[in-house]
Amino acid sequence: MALKPEVLQKLEAVSDRYEELNNLMAQSAIAADPHRLQELAKEQSNMAELVTVHRAYAATLKQASEARLLLDESADDEFRDMAKEELEELTRRQDLQEEGLKRLLLPRDPNDEKDVIVEVRAGTGGDEAGLFAADLFRMYTRYAEAKRWQVEVISSSESGIGGFKEIIFEVDGRGAYSRLKYESGVHRVQRVPLTEASGRIHTSTATVAVLPVADELEVAVSPDEIRVDIFHAGGAGGQNVNKVATAVRLTHIPTGLVVVCQDERSQLKNRTKAMSVLRARLKAAQQEQQDREISETRRAQVGTAERSEKSRTYNFPQNRITDHRIDQSFHNLPEILDGAIDSLIDAVATHEEARSLEAQLV
Repeated sequence: MALKPEVLQKLEAVSDRYEELNNLMAQSAIAADPHRLQELAKEQSNMAELVTVHRAYAATLKQASEARLLLDESADDEFRDMAKEELEELTRRQDLQEEGLKRLLLPRDPNDEKDVIVEVRAGTGGDEAGLFAADLFRMYTRYAEAKRWQVEVISSSESGIGGFKEIIFEVDGRGAYSRLKYESGVHRVQRVPLTEASGRIHTSTATVAVLPVADELEVAVSPDEIRVDIFHAGGAGGQNVNKVATAVRLTHIPTGLVVVCQDERSQLKNRTKAMSVLRARLKAAQQEQQDREISETRRAQVGTAERSEKSRTYNFPQNRITDHRIDQSFHNLPEILDGAIDSLIDAVATHEEARSLEAQLV
């Protein structure tokens, strides 16, 4: 489908601005101001790919016009056949370039380059749900390792058989949010639990929330708005846990949000991590208030964790993972649980891009 006139006008405006930036950066006054030069260079860099594709698209349109002219005017059958073949190839190229331009014109998520805080919680299913939450944590950890991202556990609550009632961790790496944001939702598992003697298949769930890390400038939290409670950490940890109160509970008084962190042996570290989670949750709440139709907030992401609510199902007997948002299945469950989730993320990302294109540009 051809680009709309208003889209073509926007492309021309971007190209004009790109050339204007070239001229500005060539001026001696700009070159002598490193800060201003850096600003202009960054702006130009952000539009470079769009301008490159637009110029290639313009060249394709010109070549296609010349091929049509040759097809209409030539009386030589051989020339006409050549022109027809070239026009078919140029039309295919034009279609691909138009789709690329539409995608590049989509507004970028300002959070895409941010680090993330991931919250995984056991849902319906008892101990089996806790084991599945641990499987998801391992999956995301392995994925982060493959991307050379850093993972740091912020807070965790273990179940009695090696699972997690809850685990919250931070993933630091360029573009982490742009990839992991599609993991938000209710994940459902269907398998025979190790504790099931009769071999019956059980269905359990875990919820995943992915929140972009928010810094102090994005989310200002006054000390007067926070109640801080210090207490002894529970669980493993040695003598330090028993003798020194290091666990931190932060309560945001205006909203009632509560964050607990006790994994570190340092009270200061626990408090710093808890503040990071609190800011991320407040940022998500602000986004929800601004636009309730956008399901990027923590509450919209996790739902109620009932079995009927699901974004993805992991079916062990059939070696199948189904993403219900795009109604697509994958048959490499062991590899995916070992961190090979790019194929799933790509499929969902493509689906979301298509929806945005249909709404905004088609």
